[in-house]
This record gives sequence, structure tokens and C-alpha cells, in this order.
Amino acid sequence: MKKIKNIFMLSLLAVVFATSSCSDFLDVNKDPNRVTDDNVTPDLIFTNAETTVGQRQATRFVFLNNWMGYWSRSGTFIVEQEETTYKVANTFSENNWDQAYNILFDLYQAKTKAIVAKDSVLTGASIVLSVKLWQETVDQFGAVPYSQAFDYIKYPRPAYDKAADIYADLLVQLDNAITYLNAVNPKSTFAKTDVIFARGGDLATAVGNWKKLANTIKLRIYLRQAEKGFVPSAAQLSKIAADGGLLGVDENVAVNPGYTNSTDKQSPFYAAFGLTTAGAPATTNNKPNNYFVKIILGNADPRLSRFFASPVAGTDYGSVGGNKTPGGATIVGTEIGPGLAGSASQDQWILPAFESLFFQAEASARGWSVSSLATDSLFKLAVRQSFKWLGAGATITKTKLTKVGVADSLATEYLKNDLKANWVNSGGSATSQIKFIAYQKYIALCGIDAVESWSDLRRGVLLLPAGYLSNNAVRAAGLPNILPYPQTEITTNGANLPDRDKDAIFTEKLFWQP
Repeated sequence: MKKIKNIFMLSLLAVVFATSSCSDFLDVNKDPNRVTDDNVTPDLIFTNAETTVGQRQATRFVFLNNWMGYWSRSGTFIVEQEETTYKVANTFSENNWDQAYNILFDLYQAKTKAIVAKDSVLTGASIVLSVKLWQETVDQFGAVPYSQAFDYIKYPRPAYDKAADIYADLLVQLDNAITYLNAVNPKSTFAKTDVIFARGGDLATAVGNWKKLANTIKLRIYLRQAEKGFVPSAAQLSKIAADGGLLGVDENVAVNPGYTNSTDKQSPFYAAFGLTTAGAPATTNNKPNNYFVKIILGNADPRLSRFFASPVAGTDYGSVGGNKTPGGATIVGTEIGPGLAGSASQDQWILPAFESLFFQAEASARGWSVSSLATDSLFKLAVRQSFKWLGAGATITKTKLTKVGVADSLATEYLKNDLKANWVNSGGSATSQIKFIAYQKYIALCGIDAVESWSDLRRGVLLLPAGYLSNNAVRAAGLPNILPYPQTEITTNGANLPDRDKDAIFTEKLFWQP
């Protein structure tokens, strides 16, 4: 009887222990390899977000490279009917939208956690990178969920903010970011966290470049609205200078966490459009568009062999029954060239220095005081930087380029002799100079930033010769102004979607379009 009683008491104690102390008992057995909110630190989130921003820049905008006349599909593949007719459905933009919001959520988390950790520099850098993505997302879709985004408990179905309102707040956010970046005692760990500017190097230089990136995005926001009469105040422009200035010569924004020629470790653009680790072509579907190749040939532009490998026939974009070379003419240029896909370990660009210099040249042509250099000097610097960045005249990859003088001499010849690039042909008015600059920026951005080229086209400063539209286009109205909202939003957040008819992508204009 006593034995039974003892067994009963032991059993009872076991039950009490299990019910009252189970959680405490399990707390001493935490799996250090399990992902929890505690061990996902802001620096880990931020580093991953940086690399994903680069990946997005590399791979997400093939359709825009095609739309803008840069690239074309191979004739051995079925013609993309949605893309080449421009009659795109709501599923067309799903991946684009989802990836943007995934990265923006990560940057939001990095910022929020960094504020709690009192890591002011990481906070500021997270804001700067998120503003870049927010602007580009607005430029593609118009009104989007912004102020209520990411607070899923309070706003499971976030409202849509007007594009103009988002733009206004982005400028506020950039000012906030610079305030954080100006912190007296930034955390030294940021030098290891940041794989865009620091990469384990000098922290002060990295912070200075983040401020320059913030100001460069601010200038891009100003320029986007300029055709609707927006002019930044003298105080706004002075603040850019006081807060560190703009990205200049050789100050390229690029990410590299340690890319190498190994599976899943190649630089994103090279992995998508260069060679596999075994040395085979990563894709055979992306060809130069005959439209752009003819422009380059007509300009005697030596960057042709950097944009595209050679020699093979080019293709037409959207030809019925396949992409065919017109009239049997052979065009020099084929798959993506070594200036863009040069090495598995190359930096993945986010915003090259020459793009910032083109921004500054346009701003100067508008009379905005952004540099001590004259408009023509800024323009020539932008072109020279494009040649250098691409490694024009080099037989080795741009990441190992040593013949800088070759690129510079080719740029000098191009700027002097080519009627399209010689500044004497820019015209005497600000309007003509702006269009002249935008056209050369369009050429420099082939395969690099088609979102910017599309935006210049929509705001009316980029005037392209006829022929860039697809041969399959169902409308003569040109490219869509905006992308359709994804089907996922229609399904899950349909009550908040702005009212758009089926032709809205062609008829609705962004607030900054004239």
C-alpha cells in the first residue's frame, strides 16, 4: 500500500512539474540555430536586403529593357504575347510587386530594430535604400500602400496612398535618414554589416557615401516632377550641398558580399545573363534589339562591344512569328556583352556614378545650383564615366580594368566627333539641352536601369526616334504609363484598390507626367 502511495505521489509531482514549470524547463534548451525575433538582428536583415536590392536591379526589368528598345527576344523562343502587345494582365506584374514589398518589409524591419538597438547609421542607411525602392515602385504603379504598409495587425488590408503624397513623404524620410547618418558615435559594426559602401573598410567614408546616395535620390525625386513645374528652392539645394553633396566621379553604388564563380554565389547579373559555373551561356533568350544597335552603329559608339558580345545578327522586338533580322541585314552584336556581364565576381550595380552625373547635368541645365561645374562639363563627365564603367576599349573585364586611359580617349573622340554627343549640338535653350542630356543618358543606361529610361520617356524629356515599339503592339498609343496592380492585391486587398478601367495603364498618368 505504501509502495502504491509513493508511486502515486511521484506521479502527481511529475504532473505538477510538467504543468507549472514546463515552459521554464524548456527555456534552458533553446536551439541556437532556430530563427527567432531575438537572433534575427538588424544588421543581418540589412545585409541581406542590400544584396536583394542588387539582385532586383539585375534581373527584374528584362521586360523594360525590351520595351525601351535595348534588348529583344531570341527568334528561337515563342514570342511573349503579353509583353510584346503591351496588353498586360494583372498577373504580369505580380513578381515585380511582391519582390519590391518583400525587400521593403526587410528594410522596415532593419530600420525598426536598428532604432531599438540605437544603431543610428544602420537606421539611416535602411531608410535611404527603402526610399530608392519606394520611388521606383510608385513610378511603376502609381498609388500604392505606403503609410499603413507593414503594420499587419492594425492594418491587415492597408489603404493606398496617392503617389504625390508618397513623394512628399519620401523627401522627409531622406532628411530623417541624413540626421541618423550624422550621428556622433556610429556603431563600428556597420563597417562589416554594409556590403555596398563599407565592406569592412573605412566607416566614415561609407557614411559619407550613404549621405551622397540620399541626396542623389532626393535630386532624382526633384527631377521627376520638373516637367510639371516643380522647382526646388534655394534652401533645398543648399541643404544637399551642406549634407554631403551628390555622388560624383567613381562613386558607384554597388553591392558585393563576396560573389564568386560557384553555384548560387555568382554576381546576380552575370548569373542571369553571363555564363554558368560550367562556362555555358546562362541564357540564349536575350538579344540586342536591332533598334538600339542601329543607334549605336549610327553614332560610331565604341561601347557597342561592351553592351553586347559580337558578332552575330541582332533581332527585332516582337516580330510576328519570331524575332527576325529585317531584310536579311547583319547587325553586329548579340548576347549581353562583357561591359555588363564581365565576371562572376563583379560588383552588382545599384546606381552607377554616371547616372548621378546625368542627373546633375540635367539639373544644371534647368538652372538649379547643384555643382560648381558647368552643364556641359557635368554632361561630359557623365559620358566619360559611362565609358570607364563599361570598360570601353578593354579586352578584360571591367572589374579588372587597368586601361582607364583607353576608355577616356575613346570617350573624348566620341564627344568630339559624334554629332549626337557633341555638346555644340545641344542647342541654346534649356529645353533642348535637357533632351540632349536625356538621350545620351538613355544610351548609357542600356541593360543597366531601364526604369529610369522609361520614366524619362513618360515625363517627356526623352525623345526617341521611331521604331522602339514592338511589332506586335495592339495600340499606337505607345508604352503603358503604369503597370497593372497584381492579382494578389485584387484578391486580398481589392476593397482598397484605386478604381481603374481596363485601359488605365495607357490612359492614366502619374502625377509627374506632363
